[in-house]
Amino acid sequence: MLAAPYRVGVDVGGTFTDLVLVDANGKVQAFKSPSVPSNPTEGVLTAVELAARSLGGTSETFLPNVELFVHGSTVATNTLLEKKGAKVGLLVTDGFRDSLEIRRSIRENVWDHRKPFPEVLVPRYLRLPVKERIEHDGSVRIPFDASSVAEAARVFAEEKVDAVAICFLHSYANPNHERAAKAELNRLLPDVWVTASSEIAPTIGEYERTSTTVVNAYVAPRVVPYLKSLASRLSELGLQRKLLMIQSNGGAISIDEIGHSPASLVLSGPAAGVGSLKFFGQDTGSQHLISIEVGGTSCDVTLMQNDAVSMTDQLVVDGYHLNIPAVDIHTVGAGGGTIASVDGAGLLNAGPEGAGSMPGPASYGRGGERPTVTDAQLVLGRLKPGPYAGGAISLDLDKAVEAISTHVAKPLGLSVEDAAAGVIQLVEQNILHAVEQASLEKGYNPRLFTLVAAGGAGPLHGPATARLLGSPSLYIPRLAGVFCAFGMCNSDLRHDYVRSWMRDLDVPVSSKSESADQAFRQLEATAAEVLAREGFKGDKAILVRAYDLRYFGQQWTVAIDCPSTDPAAVRAAFECVYQRLFGYVQPSGAIEVVNLRLAAIGKLDALEVAQLPPAVADPKPHAQRRVWIDREIGFTETPVYDGTILTPRQRLTGPAIIEEATTTIFVGPGDELRMTDAGNYHVTIAHKKRVS
Repeated sequence: MLAAPYRVGVDVGGTFTDLVLVDANGKVQAFKSPSVPSNPTEGVLTAVELAARSLGGTSETFLPNVELFVHGSTVATNTLLEKKGAKVGLLVTDGFRDSLEIRRSIRENVWDHRKPFPEVLVPRYLRLPVKERIEHDGSVRIPFDASSVAEAARVFAEEKVDAVAICFLHSYANPNHERAAKAELNRLLPDVWVTASSEIAPTIGEYERTSTTVVNAYVAPRVVPYLKSLASRLSELGLQRKLLMIQSNGGAISIDEIGHSPASLVLSGPAAGVGSLKFFGQDTGSQHLISIEVGGTSCDVTLMQNDAVSMTDQLVVDGYHLNIPAVDIHTVGAGGGTIASVDGAGLLNAGPEGAGSMPGPASYGRGGERPTVTDAQLVLGRLKPGPYAGGAISLDLDKAVEAISTHVAKPLGLSVEDAAAGVIQLVEQNILHAVEQASLEKGYNPRLFTLVAAGGAGPLHGPATARLLGSPSLYIPRLAGVFCAFGMCNSDLRHDYVRSWMRDLDVPVSSKSESADQAFRQLEATAAEVLAREGFKGDKAILVRAYDLRYFGQQWTVAIDCPSTDPAAVRAAFECVYQRLFGYVQPSGAIEVVNLRLAAIGKLDALEVAQLPPAVADPKPHAQRRVWIDREIGFTETPVYDGTILTPRQRLTGPAIIEEATTTIFVGPGDELRMTDAGNYHVTIAHKKRVS
């Protein structure tokens, strides 16, 4: 029996809404309900009702006992991807009307000259100039002209815009003109959402700052009402605590604070995996972790070292650039719903197109005819036919065979089994490349890391990926299928602050008031006030200083954490990271401080999951199934275990299949699996010896 109070994490995905419930004693239960893309609130409330019924009650009796309710949502991302956002107007400095569309001529692939840029979110007739000009040092070159804002407001009213973004030149150095323009718009257009760049992304870089502000204005009128509506419904049902949201930076934030910056939710779901990594890091016995979270449409790769994940402030979502703090997640189109095909040259492809939740893989029986990775796993016996997720879906083997045969096997002249094996191997190569990009390209040796296989499909690909990577071990959480929802229950609150600085690291300032330490103290005062407002003081309020640095003459910065403002200490920290990334440093090179950053963290009590009793007997399979192992072994009768009854310290040797409540695990030939004291899976990978 679970005991109150409870922590609840809810992750809304494209196919399922996952809910994880952790009770006062650390016992965990997971629930899945079908997502409702047209009304995500209903999917969340259905999942809550499922949890309540498992406790013998209703939502009204359950929610008053919830002390922490954290939510991750794809609403902001989907609004951008589906182009269902607001009608946005843009105010810019006179003469810079087209900066948003010019994009600094950025192309993600410099060799792809023909691919069109994404649709500009603000058409030219709604990008209107304001007479004003701030210089790079914050001085005023042209005074602010309120009449030009009034003229623009008249146009916006006539065109019935829903939101307005304001981005003036060099507002990061002096935000007064943007503040005046926002005040004027609020007076003239009180029902229109207004976003100023100096509030969202007060950093150098006109295009990125403008793009971020426009995206924020574009998603706000849809995201904020959804969050307020959900919070209101939960409150009506008895939730007494504030609803918290997971941000792209991996931290939680109350909806009261997120209202001015909903664009920070674009990685809301995947970023929650950080909370899971921090928790499971204790159980793995390793401080070096790389997670592959493989869901229905994609694989998200995150690297964690010494309880810290890599961060970035350069996000690209569907071609739109956002300059907001975020967990550095490398994503590749390799999920259970990834579609396999054969191109005109007779080459097998997997992705990036996916089947989505509707119609989904062919085996779902919802009208989909094209083969997916899930269909291939079913053909190879790694998944069994029949119902999953409490009957929400049911896999049909005949439909999977038909799809693989028609679209892959026959065009390639292969058997259905060989075609399915080819699909799996190709996808695992794609996952391998994603892991290498997240590690090798950042100066890390992935062989020194423990691979964490998560997501509903990750444990099926984990052993092969670890083998290809040369990683000695693989860790699979029992809650792999609800990895992000569980992470929400272990996520601290977080606010990020940034201030453009643009100084030479080694040149002394003329007065103490102009020092970096004084600038940090100003940021810290603001951050401490916000944390105190949310109930975090003393050792529960943690402030972390960081810098964006570069050698003079370079365009891109390197982020470092450093508590000191001593130039020698900052230089040493910078050179350590720079050496790892690029393999060299410039001895005595002039270093430019571009931004000062501050992370304000509200520490929640550490989540402790109940320990399970150790094994009293060897594990026994409950079935045997014909499973394809690899190219050398092919199909063989393989033991199948019920993961829900496996207990700590039990061991088994692969090949084997383990069926868990939220995922299916494939253990490769010769791999040694051990149940950890916390009831999770640690696999020692059997690497083939090379013949010299």
